[in-house]
Amino acid sequence: MREANLSRAGQWLNGNYSIWFNRRHERSGHFFQGRFKSVVVSRDEWALALSRYLHLNPVRIRTLGLGKRDRQAQRVGLSPAPDAAQLRERIARLRQYTWSSYRAYIGLARPPQGLDCEAVLGLGGGAKVEQRRHYREYVENAVREGLEKSPWETLKEQVVLGSAEFLNALRKHVRGDEQEQRGARRLVEKRLGLKAVIAAVEQVKREKWDEFRDRHGDRGRDMVLYLGRRVCGMKLVELAEAVGLRNYAVVGTNARRYEQGLQRDRTEQVRMREVTQLLNCKM
Repeated sequence: MREANLSRAGQWLNGNYSIWFNRRHERSGHFFQGRFKSVVVSRDEWALALSRYLHLNPVRIRTLGLGKRDRQAQRVGLSPAPDAAQLRERIARLRQYTWSSYRAYIGLARPPQGLDCEAVLGLGGGAKVEQRRHYREYVENAVREGLEKSPWETLKEQVVLGSAEFLNALRKHVRGDEQEQRGARRLVEKRLGLKAVIAAVEQVKREKWDEFRDRHGDRGRDMVLYLGRRVCGMKLVELAEAVGLRNYAVVGTNARRYEQGLQRDRTEQVRMREVTQLLNCKM
């Protein structure tokens, strides 16, 4: 669809359609979980990968060995390789699923009115007559070789899917109301980097990061993780990679533990004030 009416469509779906569905089925309450929001995507960096991620939804299920826990085990090398029968079942479901546009993208069905397949197919390169085959191989190889992590895990400021350069360029064109639009507010805010946080914690602790980073249960390390989330706006995966932790769940656990301890530890509250003053930020 080339019209810029996604927000209007989302509003209609959340409003008119939800009311009609509830009346028809004699039910009440919210129809969709969570609120509608939009994400700015860097076309050159993420459009092709995002299209593949959406088209793989029909096979991202437990019965095909691709449930949430299966994928987590797969990423750390704890999942066995699928056998030939399971692979055939995955591919068959992907190609036969009628509530997806994937069939139109690979030439198994006529594209419905309003669907522009060429815009995505062209991103894969190659001659036009080969683009459908290239796209099919790109999507189905992910089923054979293992699903990659979700693109949403790499969101910046919760509203941008793209590189740091793309984000900085986008900031120059923000025109939204910062008071009412949270996405616009996040884009105009200048986030501190993790290096600045670490430097401030080092100064207050009077120790170098390398000295306390791997010290189990160290308050300084956990303070860095907590501020990395709160002040830098980093996702768990990004933060884990930045501090050299293999398991991003450890980052979340330690940051929450620090936050809970901070509420009742006055000594730690004093250290936090010293750090935030050095960073010139408010908590």
